[in-house]
Amino acid sequence: MSGIPTVCSEASTKQQESCVPAKQAEISMSGILGRRVLFFSLVFMLGGLGIGMMFEILRPNGVTLLEISLLLLFGITFLWIVFAFTSGAIGFVLQLMRLDPLSLRRQSSVPNPEPRVATRTAVIMPVYNEDTARVISGFEVSLRSLEATGQLDAFDFYLLSDTQDAELARAEAGAWQQLCRRLGPLAARVNYRRRTDNSGRKVGNVSDFCCRWGDKYESMIVLDADSVMTGECMLSLVHAIEQNPNAALVQTVPIPVRQHTMFGRFLQFAADLYSPMLATGLAFWQTDTANYWGHNAIIRIEPFMQHCGLPELTGRGPFGGEILSHDFVEAALLRRAGWSVVLLADLRGSYEEVPSNLLDYATRDRRWVQGNMQHLALLTGSRLHGVSRLHFLLGAVAYGSSLLWLMMLALSSIDAVVRALSSNVFFTAGFQMFPNWPIAKTGLIFSLLSLTVALLILPKVFGVVIALQQRRAQFGGTLRLLMGSLIETVFVILIAPLMMVFHAYFVVSVLIGHKVSWNAQAREGRMVPWGEAFGHTFPATLVAIIWGALTYVLTPVFFWWMTPVLAGLVLAAPIVRYSSSLALGEWLRNLGIFIAPSEAQEPKVLSDLSVTLSGQNEVYPDVPEPALPASRWRDMPIQSFAK
Repeated sequence: MSGIPTVCSEASTKQQESCVPAKQAEISMSGILGRRVLFFSLVFMLGGLGIGMMFEILRPNGVTLLEISLLLLFGITFLWIVFAFTSGAIGFVLQLMRLDPLSLRRQSSVPNPEPRVATRTAVIMPVYNEDTARVISGFEVSLRSLEATGQLDAFDFYLLSDTQDAELARAEAGAWQQLCRRLGPLAARVNYRRRTDNSGRKVGNVSDFCCRWGDKYESMIVLDADSVMTGECMLSLVHAIEQNPNAALVQTVPIPVRQHTMFGRFLQFAADLYSPMLATGLAFWQTDTANYWGHNAIIRIEPFMQHCGLPELTGRGPFGGEILSHDFVEAALLRRAGWSVVLLADLRGSYEEVPSNLLDYATRDRRWVQGNMQHLALLTGSRLHGVSRLHFLLGAVAYGSSLLWLMMLALSSIDAVVRALSSNVFFTAGFQMFPNWPIAKTGLIFSLLSLTVALLILPKVFGVVIALQQRRAQFGGTLRLLMGSLIETVFVILIAPLMMVFHAYFVVSVLIGHKVSWNAQAREGRMVPWGEAFGHTFPATLVAIIWGALTYVLTPVFFWWMTPVLAGLVLAAPIVRYSSSLALGEWLRNLGIFIAPSEAQEPKVLSDLSVTLSGQNEVYPDVPEPALPASRWRDMPIQSFAK
């Protein structure tokens, strides 16, 4: 598959919005085995170094069962850090040298005109009990952006509603009628379908579309309820599918936009600063076995129908029943069938929205935890590609590592207290002739701590360096970029302990069989009340106070090492409350802190979205739902993971 060189210029809003491939060509990915050998060699080299250092720290005084457990937990969590660092480091080198991560060829700076697409594509937006005005506005501006390219005649748009709330369903039908009136002749390109029975959730929604209308189209672009995508980006996805006959799925990197609270602006800034670099590193070693994130991607319909009918998993508890995080599994099934799944890390014009406060963000993660942990049951699935299995494992470890970190901190505290209480006991046996002098490898401890901090911080430094070199104006200039990255790093350190506790609690809840309902996400900005902030954080704060007091009395040195963790938990409620502030978010914006490219040079599709939203009439007529377009039903065969 020669790489698709991209154009990423900060000279104009138009260029920033598009930033689309300059040359539509077959995606070449030579040396796949060599790339993966290089990547995993680096991972295991760095991982082995850190784990070996930890073993040497524990070994001199005799390794107890507690310390063996500590070493095991450290090994898993340290390898997770190394994986992320190595992907980021490779992405940094490639972006610094302006090399395409798939072809490893130099990226072009001269755009070519978009060629005419030769196939028909459906743009589908599955929704479930969402804000009607936001859904209709995002749907409309994406369509009009595609119309501006002059190639809308090759596309149809579908709003696929699973809305069960009667009032929202009534509003959707009324808003749809108003949309069709605004569109005029373009209304022939849009369709609305609502399922009264939302069986299978989003999987069932998309499958229903494929079975009814899939035979009309070569591919489908899947948008989320909060997605917005430029016409140029959609055309680039179609060209990628057309000119790469082995590709069944091409994923973009959705960038968060339109955030107003302090927390939302922090996420928006960090995602645009670091995500393209990290995705570049992922694309380098994943190559044709990339992952699917559920939206803002294009999928070839025929292989999707033939190979992505999801079964119910056998077994009890969290690992059985309907497959919840379907996207990873669908990518794995396509790859198992011999199709390529590709990540275009440098394609711009793909946007989404994110939860605006820490509690809503954690609530979204709660759903993902259950789905990702379920993937552990698929690790031994029949004929899956090794990288697909790794996606399953890493997805689970992404959340499970929080529980492991919490356990490691607890065991470290116990170990520190035991050592402190027995520090003056040099004779541990009845007839011992020589004392057991405690050995503390202070230098090695400091070296391991420095290595761990470097692996965590350096990807952030890499992202800032790339931004300073290639797109500083998009972040408001050098000073604003540096100030924003510094505050972002401090804030990450503050909220990390609370997110660790939340994720650990979610993992334990899943493992003991608690289920979670998958409802619509909260997307609009809101100030979290004090009662809600304390209600969700007080148990963690109380434990942190007791934990801190005990370590301060029994082992003061260890207490000071623990202060970053303890501080984040003790201050959890104020952090949740004030980071959700719209006023604080606006104040930071006025200071130029957390300026994102979507604000410094606002893409037209986002400015159009704001205008369309402001013009929405929230009073919708009570009208019947429109008739369904003609269809021809085809079944999706259900797949099996059995040997």
